[in-house]
Order: sequence, then structure tokens, then C-alpha cells
Amino acid sequence: MATNNTSKSWINILIELVEVFFKSSRASSRGRTWHQHVVPHERGWAVRREGNQRITSSHRRQDTAIRKAKRLAKKHKSDVIIHRADGTIRDRIGYD
Repeated sequence: MATNNTSKSWINILIELVEVFFKSSRASSRGRTWHQHVVPHERGWAVRREGNQRITSSHRRQDTAIRKAKRLAKKHKSDVIIHRADGTIRDRIGYD
């Protein structure tokens, strides 16, 4: 009986290891995200890729910045995160 429980535990451990391996390989192949943030900028509004310091484009109006962010998000199957003037998140639109 003890060998049967031991073999089950080894099988469970092996299954867990395989699952962890596949989950980690999927996460690393994805790399950085392409989520586009519409953020307040000194001259109006800007589109910035998530994780970037540099802006992708700047716009006088928020609606034009949102249009640009939507185009980029659709192209890369990512999200648009729209911020308010105070920097808080107003909306999130997904294009997965």
C-alpha cells in the first residue's frame, strides 16, 4: 500500500512540474505587453506604451489620443487604458 501512495505522490509532483514549466514558458514568450495608456501630458494628452518612459504620440485633445491608442491596441491585440486629467484610470478597453 505504501508504494502505491508513494507512486501517486511522484506522479502528482511530476504533473505539477510539467504544468509549472508550460505556464512559465507561455509567460516568457509573451514578453512585454503592448497595452496603450492615454495619459495627461504638458501639451494636452499623450499615448504611452505600458512600461515606457517615452511617449508614442502627443495630442491636443483626449479623443484623438484615444483613437490613436485604439489603433495601436487593435494591431497588437492589447488594451487601451484611459486616464483622467488627475492621472487616475477612467476606462479600460480590451482588444484580445
